[in-house]
Amino acid sequence: MSQTVREHTLHDWIDKLAQARYLADESLAAMVRLAVLLHRPLLLEGPAGVGKTALAQALAKSLQRELVRLQCYEGIESQQALYEWNYHKQLADLAQNSSVDVFSEDYLLARPLLRALQSRQGAVLLIDEVDRADEAFEAMLLEFLADHQVSVPEYKTVSAHLEPVVVLTSNRTRPLSDALRRRCLYYYVDWPTSALEQNVVALHVPELSEVQTKKLVYAVRLMRTWNLIKPPGLAETLDWSRAFAADTDAGFDERWALQTLGCVIKDAIDLKTVRERIRELFDDT
Repeated sequence: MSQTVREHTLHDWIDKLAQARYLADESLAAMVRLAVLLHRPLLLEGPAGVGKTALAQALAKSLQRELVRLQCYEGIESQQALYEWNYHKQLADLAQNSSVDVFSEDYLLARPLLRALQSRQGAVLLIDEVDRADEAFEAMLLEFLADHQVSVPEYKTVSAHLEPVVVLTSNRTRPLSDALRRRCLYYYVDWPTSALEQNVVALHVPELSEVQTKKLVYAVRLMRTWNLIKPPGLAETLDWSRAFAADTDAGFDERWALQTLGCVIKDAIDLKTVRERIRELFDDT
């Protein structure tokens, strides 16, 4: 790690993330700073759509590192995260030369964990939605998170050229193990405050006036209180704001909101609920 990064203060990190278009408060920036300084993975938990993935992307830009993303899902296996051998190339080369060493780097297909270790410039490794994977996959991650290395039995143990900064995200669809949690620093990313959400919209959609931004944010935040199946996240707030900014002749009213609900509501049952209550979005605006 460069001396420059080690000297970054808390407010330096807030500024660096803001330059990467991510607004972090002091408590979140403090955990990001410690994760980098202490070489510890950072586990981010919270509802879907609050900006956990976006933080990893902003961190990669701030550090000028490659972003390597491992998207977890139900049934993911270790080889899809670690490495695979290029069997077709191995067989083809063995057919031409039976003495060739087919368990060498030339035949190794790096998947996200190995690719993050091999990055010459260093990487920010995003292990996204780790709660979607099963307990066996989670257990496989423990060696990597503890030692920053991957064991390839036929080849060798691969260690990092430059230790990756690791960010894990979880939407809390299942409990994560204590062993995984012990290896990580932790931060719970909650829904943003109204003021922060308005600032995020102002940063990403500066074409809108302050009044327009307040109305859009108010409407989205009210919908989040309606017990929807998929409440709109920060990304949906930005999508709706961009749609309004692009429709220069539109007014923020019931008619426009009904026409563009697909920007912010992504479930058929939720659409029915919101359409029935659409008037409430404009009662206090």
